[in-house]
Amino acid sequence: MAMSEKIKILLIKKGMTAVQLAELLDTKPQNLYNKFKRDNFSEKELMEIANALEVKYEGNFYLKDGEKI
Repeated sequence: MAMSEKIKILLIKKGMTAVQLAELLDTKPQNLYNKFKRDNFSEKELMEIANALEVKYEGNFYLKDGEKI
């Protein structure tokens, strides 16, 4: 699942709109919509989104043996 889709699902569960999220991130809604369209969020931006929505974000890699990096 694309990160944009995950964020949209999170917004629905939080009862928020992308415009409201843009306000929390101190950015213009059009900038956020462009990020959704391109699906290119940096790790820093994902952390900012998580903080703004008061959720936990973990960016990890998992090896086949279950090791988390």
